[in-house]
Amino acid sequence: MRATFRRGTPADTSADTLVVLLFDGESAPADLDSALGGRLGKLLESGEAKTANKRTALLHTDGAIAAARVITVGLGKREDFDSERARNAAAVAYRQAADASAQAIAIAVPEGTGQATTGAALTEGVLLAAYRFDRYKTKADDDDSQRAEQLEIVSNEDIGQAIAESEIIVACQNAARDLQNLPSNVLTPAELADYAIGRAGEVEALEAEVLELEQLEARQMGGLLSVAKGSHQQPKLIVLRYDGGGTATLGLVGKAVTFDTGGISIKPSSKMEEMKFDMSGGAAAIEATVAIAKLGLPVKLLTVVPAAENMPSGHATRPGDIVTISNGKTVEINNTDAEGRMILADALVYAASEGADRIIDLATLTGAIIVALGSTYAGLFSNDDDLSAAIAAAGDSTGELTWRMPLHADFKELTKGKFADLTNAASARKASSAYAASFLEEFVDEKPWAHLDIAGTAWSQDGRDYVGNGATGWGVRLLVELARGMSA
Repeated sequence: MRATFRRGTPADTSADTLVVLLFDGESAPADLDSALGGRLGKLLESGEAKTANKRTALLHTDGAIAAARVITVGLGKREDFDSERARNAAAVAYRQAADASAQAIAIAVPEGTGQATTGAALTEGVLLAAYRFDRYKTKADDDDSQRAEQLEIVSNEDIGQAIAESEIIVACQNAARDLQNLPSNVLTPAELADYAIGRAGEVEALEAEVLELEQLEARQMGGLLSVAKGSHQQPKLIVLRYDGGGTATLGLVGKAVTFDTGGISIKPSSKMEEMKFDMSGGAAAIEATVAIAKLGLPVKLLTVVPAAENMPSGHATRPGDIVTISNGKTVEINNTDAEGRMILADALVYAASEGADRIIDLATLTGAIIVALGSTYAGLFSNDDDLSAAIAAAGDSTGELTWRMPLHADFKELTKGKFADLTNAASARKASSAYAASFLEEFVDEKPWAHLDIAGTAWSQDGRDYVGNGATGWGVRLLVELARGMSA
């Protein structure tokens, strides 16, 4: 689906379906209602068109305007309106239009709102809701022929650049969703590395490098190597570099376990198929980097994605084994299913040693964060108040929300090993997400750092009509917005 912008009045659209967004206690847009012979106003007066949030109604125009139908979507009270409400309303409108077999959709940006911000959010809502992953279906779904191919955003202000930029960002977020949805027999560490190299080749300012097994061994990346030992798939360290200007380098680190069985500490079989999503942090980091580079934002990025498959075998790492991370710290591996922190440890060391001034990592790290925050918030852990505040603000703007969680000296005590410097899994079953974050902090060389635990938001995010059930690509829009803020 493609998005375009038109400056003008909603009634002049050539799309077959026009979406009108309505606030509580406000009348229908006068010019449009006049063009429709007052029928939109009557629909409101009758109560058939409701203004409560996400309530819809359908009006056939009978030739009064070029659009065959008008879909109204309620926004609730104007004082409650924000970009997230716009995204969800746009997604609801898209699905209603699809049910009506719409081929082209126009959405009028409500008057009295920030036109560029709201228009961008409406674009995101539709293009994210229109996402499908069906490349392995040999027969098209029944509704395939009903998919709209064109989105037009209409405003009385020139917001074309905001719409075009939103289209770029959403395309990258949907690409991250594709990566998440790929089966693990297709998306191996090697395939992810090849993919990243290919994406870098699309943007002149973006460089890619992949560290292979011999290089990982030479750098003594014991964490990454230990996780990959049980698999036939060799680990990779994917590195992307983008220099858009600026003085400080932002490091992005994304966990990419392309399949996680738990290793010798094997997981229960129920829903193990979802462990193909354990590379969601890596997908988001790669695609956010691509989006930032395509937008030409004036920032410097160093993106590091450790990729491995966690499998049990005669070669696999055993509980009780001790390995050395590339900064020299030793770790007792007391649970091979606590593998994400192991591969992130080496990636964080690499990012810190290669010049990152601030570091953010994203990982589907702990099930405990889902218990704490559900699928509404990602857990945010940080050693730096300014960085934490910037991430939280970017999340509020994009709807990819974060909630800051504590780091405390008590949690640091849990990370201490009995026979080595650290243990990757404490025997005490408490503060699991905070413990994991405290473990990661050991590898950032005291640089400003934040950890985003996205286990609850990476897929099946409740309450988000624009992503719904399935892969979300969570983090792409947040990281782009963060980069915008840092470059301002």
